[in-house]
Amino acid sequence: MESNPLVSIIIPVHNADKYIDKTIKSVLDQSYTNWELILIDDCSTDSSVTIIESFLDDMRIRLIKNATNLKAAATRNAGIEAAKGELISFLDADDIWLPDKLNKEIDFILKKDCAFAYTSYEFGDEDANRTGRVVKALKELDLKRALSRTIIFTSTVMFNMNKITKEEIKMPEVASEDTATWWSILKRGYIAYGLDEVLTIYRRPSVSLSSNKLVAIKRIWYLYRKVVGLNTLASAYKFVGWALRATLRRI
Repeated sequence: MESNPLVSIIIPVHNADKYIDKTIKSVLDQSYTNWELILIDDCSTDSSVTIIESFLDDMRIRLIKNATNLKAAATRNAGIEAAKGELISFLDADDIWLPDKLNKEIDFILKKDCAFAYTSYEFGDEDANRTGRVVKALKELDLKRALSRTIIFTSTVMFNMNKITKEEIKMPEVASEDTATWWSILKRGYIAYGLDEVLTIYRRPSVSLSSNKLVAIKRIWYLYRKVVGLNTLASAYKFVGWALRATLRRI
């Protein structure tokens, strides 16, 4: 791979007009400049598309419009299909990258010569102000370790497309499709290599799907049973570890 590879950044967008301006600007502010930004609008009914169109003078930025509402997984998959880069990164429409995110993670993934990398991140409030609550990336994460901790955050992930295929990184249409994807990849024998540096701010609105604990419990149980294929006893064992770590992460 060249030392200055093209990285494709995929952002699914659905009614994100409160946040998308700052998210795009955090890409434009990157110290690394050889990127393409693919925004896929999933039938927004607010002013998201108008805001995105105001950035299209930059030829590195593309807008794709879904004909029907496809939801997050299929929308990201459309971005994966459209991507031209040797590297692929995901960014959610309400998150923020710090200016050296791409530069440092690209350097990391090239030095590791690996397929799958992710970084530490920090929780932000409604306005993406940093809260000091950090989730640290582990040096190496295999499937066994991943099952008891959901520390891979979508907006920190980067894939080396010389070492993994587009089909392998496409997301299934299930709840918590991102975690399902990481675990499916690790199940194939890949290792996720972690860069322990905060390069992304995870904006957490006051009301979010992830804040509903019962929903989260049902999702993680489904992933254990249906995606990974664990039996009931093994699922219960992994769930206890996951619950403890999830609680500590939010204190």
